[in-house]
Amino acid sequence: MNPAVSHRGAAPAAALVLTLALAACSRPDPAPAPVQAVRTMTVSSDSAGGTHEFAAEVRARFESRLGFRVGGKMTGRAVELGQHVNAGQVLAQLDATDLKLSQEAALAASRAAQTNYELAAAEYKRYKGLLEQGFISSIELERREATLKAQKAQLDQALAQANVQGNQAGYASLTATAAGVITGVEADPGTVLAAGTPVVRLAHDGPRDAVFAVPEDGVAAFRALQGRPGALKVRPWGTATPLPATVREVAAAADATTRTFQVKADIGAAPLQLGQTVTVLVDLPRQEGITRLPLTAVMQQQGQTAVWLVDRSTMTVKVQPIAVAGADGNVVVVSAGLSPGQTVVTAGVHVLTPGQKVKLYDAPVPARPAASAASR
Repeated sequence: MNPAVSHRGAAPAAALVLTLALAACSRPDPAPAPVQAVRTMTVSSDSAGGTHEFAAEVRARFESRLGFRVGGKMTGRAVELGQHVNAGQVLAQLDATDLKLSQEAALAASRAAQTNYELAAAEYKRYKGLLEQGFISSIELERREATLKAQKAQLDQALAQANVQGNQAGYASLTATAAGVITGVEADPGTVLAAGTPVVRLAHDGPRDAVFAVPEDGVAAFRALQGRPGALKVRPWGTATPLPATVREVAAAADATTRTFQVKADIGAAPLQLGQTVTVLVDLPRQEGITRLPLTAVMQQQGQTAVWLVDRSTMTVKVQPIAVAGADGNVVVVSAGLSPGQTVVTAGVHVLTPGQKVKLYDAPVPARPAASAASR
């Protein structure tokens, strides 16, 4: 074979091999992003309001934490949890031995001051007579007058101290400041207590409050109802007849843990037990132009509440911030951010990205049961 001919045939073969090698090394085109199927709903204008219910607890209007005004060892407690007491009734007792000794010492000091004062008064009277007879000078009488005034001041001080010690001895008995029910016991006999340490909690007889918590979005409505008689209704557990109530107090700051505001509703002297569970019913004003969405449609984006909107012309999604006015079970009430006719994604919101292609989810149609041979 001619070498020149062999060389000319090898060149096309080498070019073909080089082309195939380059094709094998090139990157394949990326696969198109999958089209996500989403459930949606069309936004429509609605209204919100009606009756809202809150779980509440019945509490006394006034509740005192009672403790001894002096320190000492508690020797006895005359009341138990849940017991009703009268005003002035003895609740607990301290060991009053040291208090009585201090009282006796103060009384002895006052008697000594009384004796010194009487002696100074007698000397002043005698020296006054001597001055009138010309036996002493006026300066000597002035000294006796100064001594009399000093003894009088010491007597007043001793009497005041004796009264203080007498009061201290009386503080060994803890008495009820008002009639009510013992709702808590915080110290037992044998405990050495400092002055002011709570021993019992006393719920005073009289008006009662229904206490409940309100979320941040509803506190403004309750402030608007504050002071209006009959603005609320309270329904005791297990009964169908509600009682009128009035918003008496709304907390100025939210609870640090629950981020809710405490509301106290005055229910007067209703025949309800302390700690009883009741339902508070309130008719809030209706709001027009709101939208109701399922809870699954709402998400958080950069600290804002938002939803996904579907652009039907391009079948892509975008983020739309919204303003939430409240919640009703698994339904979110939206007050701003949406317009009637818009399409909102209601499921799978956490797997979407801005601009992603989507398609509307079609629920499969259940197959009809096959006809039996007898019906053919």
